[in-house]
Amino acid sequence: MPVSKQSLIGLTMPQLRDAMALADVPEKQRRMRASQIWQWIYFRGSTSFDEMTNIARDLRQKLSEIFSLDRPEIVTEQISSDGTRKWLIRLRPDQHGRAEEIETVYIPEADRGTLCISSQVGCTLACTFCHTGTQKLVRNLTSEEIVSQVLIARDALKEWPHQMAMNPKAPASGRFITNVVLMGMGEPLYNFDNVKAATGIISDGNGISLSKRRMTLSTSGVVPEIVRAGEEMGLMLAISLHATTDKVRDLLIPLNKKYPISQVLDACRNYPGLCNAKRITFEYVMLKDLNDSVADAKRLVQLLKSIPAKVNLIPFNPWPGSPYECSDWGRIEKFADILNRAGYASPVRTPRGRDISAACGQLKSDSERLSGKQRRALEKSL
Repeated sequence: MPVSKQSLIGLTMPQLRDAMALADVPEKQRRMRASQIWQWIYFRGSTSFDEMTNIARDLRQKLSEIFSLDRPEIVTEQISSDGTRKWLIRLRPDQHGRAEEIETVYIPEADRGTLCISSQVGCTLACTFCHTGTQKLVRNLTSEEIVSQVLIARDALKEWPHQMAMNPKAPASGRFITNVVLMGMGEPLYNFDNVKAATGIISDGNGISLSKRRMTLSTSGVVPEIVRAGEEMGLMLAISLHATTDKVRDLLIPLNKKYPISQVLDACRNYPGLCNAKRITFEYVMLKDLNDSVADAKRLVQLLKSIPAKVNLIPFNPWPGSPYECSDWGRIEKFADILNRAGYASPVRTPRGRDISAACGQLKSDSERLSGKQRRALEKSL
């Protein structure tokens, strides 16, 4: 098997400068060359060193011999009737030739465009209401693989500056992707270092330049890492809460047996920078006759006292074999009304992308769902 080239995608700026030594770039030039390459990759979206016209031709040739700018492969793209897009992405094969797959979702709305990215292949948490939880954890994603999801989405949406300038449908904001949420496959705080490196790259002002105020990390409650994430990443925080008692949350989120609700909320109260302008979002999936009572709503109000917060109420999105049902709409509205009257914004999230299994809690690699025969037929049709 041929040895694959090292990718420059996902390297931090110091790592990129160090990589220049492998191409025999003189030490005094490494900072400049790294900055040039950084802008070509993350501001212009370049996929070839030949495009880097402010770099000498012989150095471009040397870089192309040693390094790669290749994106992971898009296996399928599905577009929902509501405009939501889901990509099944095949990652670079490992040393054994195995290529894992992940899913990434883009959700367009009138005032924003949200990209939901994955941080792991599979998930270790086994949350019983989540389809991803039925897929065992395979491994953490690298910084390259996390950042590449954003690059792939920008490619597909034609969002790079030179493309947007010629696009009559370009939004007034100048971006299709205005927000990134780490709410795809996996638990981000169990892949802390790679998530930190990737979000630093995505937010860097000389490249993609997406504000950290527009990036949200969602966790099921890995208590020891919550405050650290605020200190070292500075992203907006979302907590997958989904219950108001430990008995119910133990059933929904097994991690709660290790880090119960009281510990999760204490970590939230200590989240750096917490204020009304930087509220914590609590995600709450509405499950019929399980967590949707008036008593649950009132308990939730008490639990959130002293935490600047809002609550996203999520109608349960069904998936094959799920043991749960979505709460009745009237009960969801009553639940929301109790929260709103207590002063907590509690929008009911409109299900998006259900028809392509791209809605919240539905992500799971198609490679896990299809038989070998089905998968070969799908690949042959592409």
